[in-house]
Amino acid sequence: MNAIGSTPKIMNKEQIELLQDMFAKVEPRAQEAGDLFYGRLFQMDPSLRPLFTGDLKVQARMLITAIGLAIQGLDHPAVVQLQIAAIGQRHINYGAMPTDFNTFGAALLWAMEQTLGEEFTDPVKKAWAEAFQLIVKGMKSATA
Repeated sequence: MNAIGSTPKIMNKEQIELLQDMFAKVEPRAQEAGDLFYGRLFQMDPSLRPLFTGDLKVQARMLITAIGLAIQGLDHPAVVQLQIAAIGQRHINYGAMPTDFNTFGAALLWAMEQTLGEEFTDPVKKAWAEAFQLIVKGMKSATA
């Protein structure tokens, strides 16, 4: 198993730039994207709802902000992976299970598709899926 800091870069420069461009379009709709995410997450797995005790509107904005930071940091995956591992550990401490991170990734991908609409093309979907794969892998590393 690789150390977090030695995670290979699986995204190419074009994908990173595409994600950064697409996130710039999501960011003004951050609240909507975050709300869509939580709605879909709880639809996919209602047992996750009790893990979120705070104001979901605030958590939705924080989620999109964290994703934005991760997207901006894709050029430096070792740093991003360390930050994501810390987030994963916090969620484990809240009661999340490693398999819940897969549901998280699926709900997030769906929320991005809903937010971007027609701009969610196949290359965009592939780039988001790879970015979320990195995020989920980093969050799961907190449980290893």
